[in-house]
Amino acid sequence: MSMHGGGRMGMKSMTKDRDVLERSVAPGTLRRIIEFARQYRRTLGVFFVAVVADAIVSSVAPLLLRAIVDQGIARHREGLVIGLALATAALAVADAGLSLVERRISSRIGEGIIFDLRSRVFRHIQRMPVAFFSRTQTGALISRLNNDVIGAQQAFTDIFSNVVGNVVLLAITLGVMLTLSWQITLVALLLLPAFLLPARRVGRRLGGMFQEGMELNAEMNMVMTERFNVAGASLVKLYGRPEQEANYFDSRARRVRDIGVRQAVFQRFFFIALGLVASLATAFAYGFGGVAVLHGSLQVGTLIAMTAYLTRLYGPLTQVSNLHVDYMSAIVSFERLFEVLDLEPMISEPPSPLALPPGPLTVAFSHVDFDYPGAEEVSLASLEAVATLEKTERVRVLHDVSFEVAPGTMTALVGPSGAGKSTLSSLVTRLYDVSAGAVTLNGVDVRDVLLSDLNAAIGVVTQDAHLFHDTLRSNLLYARPDAPEADVWAALEAAQIADLVRSLPLGLDTVVGERGYRLSGGEKQRVALARLMLKAPRIVVLDEATAHLDNESELLVQRALEETLKDRTSIVIAHRLSTIRRADQILVVDQGRIIERGSHDELLGLGGLYRDLYLAQFAGDDAKSSQ
Repeated sequence: MSMHGGGRMGMKSMTKDRDVLERSVAPGTLRRIIEFARQYRRTLGVFFVAVVADAIVSSVAPLLLRAIVDQGIARHREGLVIGLALATAALAVADAGLSLVERRISSRIGEGIIFDLRSRVFRHIQRMPVAFFSRTQTGALISRLNNDVIGAQQAFTDIFSNVVGNVVLLAITLGVMLTLSWQITLVALLLLPAFLLPARRVGRRLGGMFQEGMELNAEMNMVMTERFNVAGASLVKLYGRPEQEANYFDSRARRVRDIGVRQAVFQRFFFIALGLVASLATAFAYGFGGVAVLHGSLQVGTLIAMTAYLTRLYGPLTQVSNLHVDYMSAIVSFERLFEVLDLEPMISEPPSPLALPPGPLTVAFSHVDFDYPGAEEVSLASLEAVATLEKTERVRVLHDVSFEVAPGTMTALVGPSGAGKSTLSSLVTRLYDVSAGAVTLNGVDVRDVLLSDLNAAIGVVTQDAHLFHDTLRSNLLYARPDAPEADVWAALEAAQIADLVRSLPLGLDTVVGERGYRLSGGEKQRVALARLMLKAPRIVVLDEATAHLDNESELLVQRALEETLKDRTSIVIAHRLSTIRRADQILVVDQGRIIERGSHDELLGLGGLYRDLYLAQFAGDDAKSSQ
């Protein structure tokens, strides 16, 4: 962080949001920032000392040059010249060393802040309910963890450095200049408005350009994210729109290019203006000071020192004048992070958790009502890219639902789409909490159980099973990281996919691709079932888990599931009614209510909705088979 040639100068203040100065600071934000920084107070203290020492050391060099000329060269004192030259070199080395120390300390503080903020925000987001993720733009969340965290860190450390370093440097420089020649100092300060006013105007213009460029870059990133994943790329190809997409991308990239050219011109104008004013000030100093030297009222060494200080004057003055922009930018970044941290998760750990009893578990719903939460309860407008969140009333989706699933039995949930079947399964795993009533496991309310204990007891496979962009081994071990190799292969055998894995060149070390797209739908589903079997939970929830399987694979997996589900509490959601004929209990759900319950034969005998669904489904199958 050397200050040679213009002090702590940079373009950081020139690249802020053009509206940043119009922002009002939320009450308590500054106090929270100070509290957050309190853990770094000792390191900040050392940083403060290093910055002040660096400013002092770099300010002494012109005085030594003055002494060399006036006391050494002018008086022909060779020893003094050599000694002062060596002292100047030593100061340069000390300045360089202090700059490295500053850099190391500021890096430790900055990277520490980045780590702390990212970890805190990431952990907080992990605690948010599924409803939060269903509404939020993924890119907006990533921006909070990247752009805003880095913005807060940079502003925090840079503001501290600029305030301390530039104020100290400015005070020393002006003090020494006034002592050496108040006349030349006054001339230099009279030229200052000619630089500061254009610089601030250019800064505002650059802020607008950078803001527009960032928005266009964000648009391009969104386009690339949507078009470069497998589903998006397939859609573009299937509809034959690659040329249209390329033109759309080019139009954005062209505007970014044009803005980049304008930014370069304005930045160059700024530095030219800085150099021009500094040159004018130097010219005035040499002209005014030169005349004073000729008249004997000023020494040559003093004039040289004054011109050296002039180069250190304009940078710090400009930085201090733009300090408010830096300050507001830091506040905005911290506010956006605090906004996420202040959004309370709807699902929280119990204050006095209860332990689940060992052995098989009974799942019981007791007069359960459920409303999906409103947008204002689970989301933020800024994370949905809208001006304000929609105002909607809660809509009840489950009404007075009661049933019990005994250990070692399978309960199937059937009914039309949107009836509430998946919602019921989400309440067992506490992806949501009931609005009224209770869901219990062996009489223990799931809201009184630690989430880790609940997750260990329950295994879920959904219709769209997710796989990470990682190896098959890693995706399977996600269920049980300490599982031995033999158990992994046993799970693969049970899911009827072991032969396929063996046929792959890399076997378990095969990377499955983003969301498992390198596998077919049925293969991906069987990997997910193998992961469930490896976990060996006491409660199993299958939400259309065999939907992507062909008839042959489905029969094989059904046999494997019969063995896997034995002695376990099982809840199965299925549209294909052939898969749940052997269920011990079938619940027919419609419009959030259980309207029928019984075995397959009993429900067919009732002649109600289940019979209609069953006949409609198999009538369609018969029609297909007759074609």
